[in-house]
Amino acid sequence: MTDKPDDDAASGVPDLAPGPEPAPAPSAAPGDESGLTGALEVLRARLGALRLPLETSDVETARTDLRRATDQLDDYLLPRLRAQKAPLLVVVGGSTGAGKSTLVNSVLGEQVTRPGVLRPTTKAPVLVHHPLDGRWFSTDRVLPSLARMTASGSATSGTTGQATPPDPSRTLKLVPSDSLPKGLALLDAPDIDSVDTANRELAAQLLGAADLWLFVTTAARYADAVPWDLLLEAAGRKAQVAMVLDRVDPGAEATADDLRDMMVEHGLAESPLFVIPESELIDGMLPEDAVSEVSRWLTGLGGDADARRRVIAATRDGVVDALVVRAGELADAADEQRAADVRLRHVVERAYADAVAHVTAATSDGALLRGEVLARWQDFVGTGEFFRAVEEGIGRFRDAVAAFIRGKPKAAPQVEQAIAHGLESVVLDAAEDAAERSYQAWRGDAAGAALLEGLELSRTPAALRAEVGAQIRGWQGDVLELVREQGSAKRGTARALSFGVNGLGVALMVFVFASTGGLTGIEVGIAGGSAVLAQRLLEAVFGEDAVRRLAVQARERLRARVQAVMDGQAARYTAQLDALGSAEAGGAGLRAAAAAVADAASAERRTRVRAADAGPGAGTPTEDLVESRGLRGVRAAATGKSLADGRTDLAQDSGKKGFWKRLFGEGDR
Repeated sequence: MTDKPDDDAASGVPDLAPGPEPAPAPSAAPGDESGLTGALEVLRARLGALRLPLETSDVETARTDLRRATDQLDDYLLPRLRAQKAPLLVVVGGSTGAGKSTLVNSVLGEQVTRPGVLRPTTKAPVLVHHPLDGRWFSTDRVLPSLARMTASGSATSGTTGQATPPDPSRTLKLVPSDSLPKGLALLDAPDIDSVDTANRELAAQLLGAADLWLFVTTAARYADAVPWDLLLEAAGRKAQVAMVLDRVDPGAEATADDLRDMMVEHGLAESPLFVIPESELIDGMLPEDAVSEVSRWLTGLGGDADARRRVIAATRDGVVDALVVRAGELADAADEQRAADVRLRHVVERAYADAVAHVTAATSDGALLRGEVLARWQDFVGTGEFFRAVEEGIGRFRDAVAAFIRGKPKAAPQVEQAIAHGLESVVLDAAEDAAERSYQAWRGDAAGAALLEGLELSRTPAALRAEVGAQIRGWQGDVLELVREQGSAKRGTARALSFGVNGLGVALMVFVFASTGGLTGIEVGIAGGSAVLAQRLLEAVFGEDAVRRLAVQARERLRARVQAVMDGQAARYTAQLDALGSAEAGGAGLRAAAAAVADAASAERRTRVRAADAGPGAGTPTEDLVESRGLRGVRAAATGKSLADGRTDLAQDSGKKGFWKRLFGEGDR
């Protein structure tokens, strides 16, 4: 295996990849020997930790995918694996005004959910279940984000103690009905194309929690785009779907043929299609013969545990496979987030690193020894006997130095002040330039532009001048301390230094500003003899080696203080990224979790196939059964008779009310 070059290193972009996150300890559901539940819990933790805060390409799609993936894990997949004997949940969904609530009421033979003429009609979704199945739905086992409410309007035990009534759009209304067979539940969902955004989002969430979709559309709206977007998604993950074409006028049977062609084209060829003719409502419900086909098919599911198991397994497998694919796409989005974070940080770090380099150059090439600094320095050392002493020899120079120190010149503070002013201007200009460069770079990047809104980052803050002044005064104090420490180590000059620390400190500052890269003030040749005097004065007192060492230390301390200023200014930008946590993004952990789910799912399916082959009636593996027969096969296996037979039975029982009540011999109630 050859080493792959590091693209980030080659481009100079720093690598901000975090270390691997510790994975949550997986658990196993009863009967889940493959560890699929545990692998999904790890994936759920990874998805829960994923943040997509930066405005990268297609990030809105990724955010929607992330929300749907976590919802489907919480609302359906993990609850289904942990409670494999839970009732089959059939979600009745569809377009506005398609007649979903009317269909549910008509199939049950009683009013359990309220239709309406105003839009949106269904606010709180209604879940109808057999009375003995109530405990499966009264807790947060499924759809945990929705509060529970009974048919009478009171909150269940899982939602008591709330300070305010729950939002109807986030409430699940539970309605027990002995019209339903045990092991089957119907959920009347809001309109998928509702004018209310919350209703649309809830409808999509509920459809994602379904073992089976019963999708209702009408002869007038079956080709609408919004329903087909969801149906395409369902087909892509092999969700079990049955279609109901409602309100078909006599003579318009070709509409059903057209819809069937669309279903084949969109990957739903195996899905059953039920046609309900346009009918006059009786007590708000469709005639029994209009819904008989749907009723008998659902009854077959409710009364056949093996049929329910096949539908649940097919939907669950499709959800797992789609989730693995979606996790890979989200991992790519996470990588893009991290790349954007690195990119934005890099431009800021480079701008402020250049600012530090600019200050370093301006304070070491003699450029600062002009103007007021030069004038004050020359006033400080004078131009008479002091200069002549330097020219005539080192012996007389040392005498001049001694006299200079004993005189305790009063002009030293003026030189320090001039140096501070000049240095402050250099630092502020460099910081201003770095701020402008960073701002322009972020403004030209979609991810950065969104972070600039409401922030004044294009200019340095007003408080920066005071901060820079404090740092410069601190550095000048550092220089005086260096001189004081060096003087205390030399017995012969200790007493003299006690009178001239300020003067020698100023000389060291001047020497620092005129020496770089090992060059002395003489070699640079800036500011004439000023730097020469500073160097000679210091060497006469401390010696040549000590002076060079003092200059290096003074330069390092100045750079550290300038760096602290620039780091603080850069943090105005990088703190925006730190707050978002985008540096922690990265798709490696998510990909590993998705791969573990795929492996566990494969193992679980092999175990299931072996169990089916070894069990009673072995011969057709479970996976092949689901794939080859689909819901059409479930219909035939569950009912054991033709649709014509079912209609004949209905004609004989037409005097009784409630299809399922008649079917199970309960008669009228």
